[in-house]
Amino acid sequence: MISEKLDAIQEIQKENVEIYQWTKQWYPVAVVDFLDSSRVHATQLLGKDIVLWRDGSGKWRCFEDACPHRLAPFSEGRVESDGTLLCSYHAWRFNGNGNCVSIPQSKDEQTEAKHCSNRKSCAISYPTQECQGLLWVWAESGANAQVESELKTPRLIPELENYSDKELQLLRNIRDIPYGWDSFMENVIDPAHVPVAHHGILGNRYKDAKYFDMLRVRDMSTEEGFSFEVTPTPPNVEKWVYDFQPPCHLKITSIFNNGTKLIVGLYAIPIRPGWCRHIQSQVLIKNEVGKTTKGLGFFGVKMPIWLSHVLASQFLHQDLAFIHHQEKILAKRQTGKWQDAVYTPNPQDKMVIVFRKWWETRVRSGIPWVAGCNPELPAPERDKQKLFDVWTTHTQHCKVCQDALKNINRLTVLAYIAAVACFGLGIMVDARAMALKAAVVTAEQTTTSFFTIIPSTGFWYALVGAIAFATVGYLLKKFSRLFYVYEFEHARND
Repeated sequence: MISEKLDAIQEIQKENVEIYQWTKQWYPVAVVDFLDSSRVHATQLLGKDIVLWRDGSGKWRCFEDACPHRLAPFSEGRVESDGTLLCSYHAWRFNGNGNCVSIPQSKDEQTEAKHCSNRKSCAISYPTQECQGLLWVWAESGANAQVESELKTPRLIPELENYSDKELQLLRNIRDIPYGWDSFMENVIDPAHVPVAHHGILGNRYKDAKYFDMLRVRDMSTEEGFSFEVTPTPPNVEKWVYDFQPPCHLKITSIFNNGTKLIVGLYAIPIRPGWCRHIQSQVLIKNEVGKTTKGLGFFGVKMPIWLSHVLASQFLHQDLAFIHHQEKILAKRQTGKWQDAVYTPNPQDKMVIVFRKWWETRVRSGIPWVAGCNPELPAPERDKQKLFDVWTTHTQHCKVCQDALKNINRLTVLAYIAAVACFGLGIMVDARAMALKAAVVTAEQTTTSFFTIIPSTGFWYALVGAIAFATVGYLLKKFSRLFYVYEFEHARND
């Protein structure tokens, strides 16, 4: 092990490369439109527990998830009507800058002001900014961090700046994924897996797994990553380029023969070992005559945002199990360089190989998780219900999906109530009809026939309505399950 480390150091010195600085970067941690501004949102970044909240000025803030008083988590706190963050343990309040503005247990106002002016009463805050609809957080705190953050621009999608809303269509999704940052990047810079792993959505595993080469567009560098072009391109595609930009961005650009463009902007944020937060931006850019190309599978169809989030599970879960278990197997088997543990004979793996070289030479010791964070990968998850969990990885953090789920649950209840009402009405109508028939039979003093006990037409209409409403309620209830879990098996994906 010592000799391997010395070899790595010598190689770095020989190439005169710099080591990537993970903490001096901007990371997109949330989609602003999906956040509930009335509450505190807990998440992680590089193993740090942080909270996101919007203050009275309307700006989103990021604090370490620990009140300076007794280190109770801010994530259990409240955003008050005056725009301060209240710690629910002892009601200390903090403004957007992290300054403590209220300590109700103080003896008097003078004592309170003295305690609040003490630097130890301040929350640990991180620079933030909103850009292209995303909430970005700088991974360091303090005065120097504020200055450094202002000198660096986040990894944006230029097309979102260069085109108007009328010239493009934007679709976004966000999800916490149960595999690490490097495994995520290795997967998304691998075009060869797409028609196979995403069979039925983005291709056919039997027809579209074909040969192609990858040409280097931009050489590897520590800060700017690298770029490759796929050749030959699929039918109707003029150019197909992959562009990796650390710390978290992969941009896939497809330019079509008719002048339209499809840009898939993928962000992967390392939140803790074995987990990353994924934000996907699909940008469809119209050509001169106002037409767009097709998006990724069914994501090219216009639909409500919440529905696109629900359907995203079908896509994301197609390769989730592969990567989740793959990185655990790699961790066990890899004793030296990555390429010694795998077999990559085809040019389709060129970009993956370059990425792993960037990882080994420019990162070296891996992601610098915060002190106290266990750097070991979690054990592989064998329980499919937990592995394909949707609630804790998305729904509970997304205001759009929570609102949609509430509405679906309301419709479910209404459908069942309508079913019961229809059935009850049918019984009442039939009872009335049967009573009239009985009265007629008695008046005529005739023998009751079989036809006189057949339910009335009104009863059958009511029964059909009850069955229809009950079916709708059942289907809505079954559909709502997708907000909680979506299991997938390739063996059943024909």
